[in-house]
Amino acid sequence: MSSERLTPADSRRVLRAILEGDSCVRPASVYDALSVRAAARLGFPLAMLGGSVAALAVLGAPDHQMLTLDEVAGLCRRICRAGALPLLVDADHGFGNALHATRTVEELEAVGVAGMTLEDTALPIGFGATAPALVSLEEARARLVSALEARGDPSFVIVARTDARLLAAQDLIDRVRAYGAEGADALFVTGARAPEVLAEAAQVSRLPLIVPEPKGALAGADLAALGVRICLTPHRTLPAALSAAWDSLAAAPGAREVEKPADLVETLSEAQLWDDRISRFLTP
Repeated sequence: MSSERLTPADSRRVLRAILEGDSCVRPASVYDALSVRAAARLGFPLAMLGGSVAALAVLGAPDHQMLTLDEVAGLCRRICRAGALPLLVDADHGFGNALHATRTVEELEAVGVAGMTLEDTALPIGFGATAPALVSLEEARARLVSALEARGDPSFVIVARTDARLLAAQDLIDRVRAYGAEGADALFVTGARAPEVLAEAAQVSRLPLIVPEPKGALAGADLAALGVRICLTPHRTLPAALSAAWDSLAAAPGAREVEKPADLVETLSEAQLWDDRISRFLTP
């Protein structure tokens, strides 16, 4: 990227060009204005703000769906103000029902975000639930339609997200087909381990795909050939910054001797943000 500041319109054009291209790019995981500037200097084409990252950056706590839309929008405003890279934001389930999804689009578009993901997970997790679940297809479609209709700028990207781990094969196909038919700009599929799952999702939805760091058979697959245009990198930037901050503070006069958690970076950066160890570490 050049050193020139990107406008929101510029950012959305760049993101759409990535989705309409034929290669798979890796975005930088960012959490503030300085980290997005660093990512731009390092040559990343895109920045991603994960939900778990936002929770840690704003609340200093794991991602238990405690963040409000205003808090997320405020963080995005500060990141986008740098004008360094297009920002793709994990907007969870739109912070509520279809009406809340409308407000989410309005707020994130207003602060300069290039695009957002909107998932069909039932959030927050209900009382007594032992595992995550998805809302009905009807509710998910209504939420997506409301989000799409809320755009003031048609170039603002809205990505429909679903979790393959929570769906039978036919249910997954029904969902991705529906999201494509409603007009989503891309499809974010989490939990898929087999290349053929992504290939079929791309075919029936006719949408470019976004995936998390691939595992299983996908780890060695040609993601671009499967229709994947964005493959997320693990969210290690903020934990690494916290680790460096710990070292700096520990070396400063007045610091007491406390053993640094050996797995600080790994624990906070992987999919263990619900683990009690995190809560214990972050509690004074």
